[in-house]
This record gives sequence, C-alpha cells and structure tokens, in this order.
Amino acid sequence: MHTILEKKQFSPEVFYFRVSAPEIARSRKAGQFVLVQIDEELGERIPLTIADADAEEGWIALVFQTVGATTHKLALRNVGDGIPAILGPLGRPTQISRKGRVTCVGGGIGVAPLYPIVKAYKAAGNEVTVIMGARNRELLIFEEEMRAACDTLIIVTDDGSYGRKGLVTEPLKELCGSAAPPDEVVAIGPPVMMKFCAETTRPSGIHTVVSLNTIMIDGTGMCGGCRVSVGGKTKFVCVDGPEFDGHQVDFDTMMKRMKAFKPMEDEAHHKCHLEMEAAK
Repeated sequence: MHTILEKKQFSPEVFYFRVSAPEIARSRKAGQFVLVQIDEELGERIPLTIADADAEEGWIALVFQTVGATTHKLALRNVGDGIPAILGPLGRPTQISRKGRVTCVGGGIGVAPLYPIVKAYKAAGNEVTVIMGARNRELLIFEEEMRAACDTLIIVTDDGSYGRKGLVTEPLKELCGSAAPPDEVVAIGPPVMMKFCAETTRPSGIHTVVSLNTIMIDGTGMCGGCRVSVGGKTKFVCVDGPEFDGHQVDFDTMMKRMKAFKPMEDEAHHKCHLEMEAAK
C-alpha cells in the first residue's frame, strides 16, 4: 500500500500527489512512468509519468488530470489514504548527455513530467531553455520549479493572460532560426502540440524527442493497446518508449487511435464530475 503524503489541486481538474514509494524513488530515472491501480482487486491501471522523486525520503510525485472514471476516483483520495498498487518504474529513461543547448517544451500538464528531464539535462552540463504553455495563467503549473531548474524560462498562454500570447511553437521557431539554435529539443504535452513542435524543428534538422502517453493496459507490451508507428515500424510505448524521435512518429494515426474511447471517457467524466461536486 502506498500512502498519499501530500495533495495539491492546481486547477479544477489537475491534481498533484506526493506518494510513498521507496523502491521506485530509488530506482527511477528521468522520463520513466508508473502504472497506478486504485482498486485492490480489479480495476483500470492508468499510466502516470513520475514528475519528481526523493530517494532518501522515499516518495514520488504524480500529476494527473481528471479525464476518466479512475482519475476522478483518484482525485477523491486525500492525505493519509492509500493507493493499493503502483507498478514501476516503467519505460526507457531519457537519454541524458551533454548536448550543449537543449530546449524543453511543455504544454499543459506535460510540464510536470518535463521537470525531472530539465533537471537531468542541466545536471549533465547543458544550457537549458524551457518553453511552457497553457490556455491561461490559471492552468500553468511548476513555474517556480522550472525557473529554478533551467537557464531561461519562456512562458506563453493562448489568451495572453500571462507571459507571451501565442503557442509554444512560436518561440521554438524563433530559437531554431537564431544564431544559437538548440542542439536538441524535448517536447511533452498534448499529441497535437508535440506533432507541431516536431514539424517546427524538422526544417532545421534538430533532433526532437517526444514523450507519448497512449492507451495502456498492462505495461508489458503484451496487450498492444499502446502501439504506435515510428519510422514505419510498430513500437509499443510502454516498453519501447515512452520517448521517440518526433520526426518519425505517425501522430495522425496515433491521435485517431486515442479517440477510440473518447465517448466513454466523456460520459465517465461527466458522471464522475457530478459525483465529485456532490462529495464536496
């Protein structure tokens, strides 16, 4: 059983949990994720990227958005409550090395899993620029953490309520065309955002890493639910990823597959939202 040590609510639908998981905290590396199951016997497993960890204190941090039945149930848990099963760390860690100039782009809650990657690149001696984007100021997360971890922080919002008005691809394009372009780009966020980040860097030939969060069931590659096409070959996000060359990912097919259960997710979201309101 994993105990919830801290709970924060960043926005109406985005939550932060700090959870006891000593073995995972000791072995995890930047870019890896866990599968969380909140029912003791049967129940959905949801993939959540490790947003932070402390090996000495034995905890990991998870950030999630309430989109389906399981995430809504998880959001109802409080400090002191337990989570029966957390499986991990899973996936291949980020390949951290000294590249020179690294630009990390985070959209929405994708900023959270980007945070340990930013810290790892900085620790490896890179000059790290972070571009953070959200629909509005209220939906921005991890601002102070990112500001402390990187060399330069650029914030953009869709509505212009904070930072620059625009999309994350705009400052990314400026950096790619500058006299000192990035040697590597890492993008994490909604699939469409990662797709256009990859298209932004493609003309410059800048190596671009994206972290995919597809439908996932067992975390072993056996179910095939997380399969994606990368460079014309089938890959499984849970064991071959979650990170891939953004210029090789077939984003269009991936996004179509991810919409397969959207009607059921929308129904669960509406029902669970009403239950959460009733529980307050």
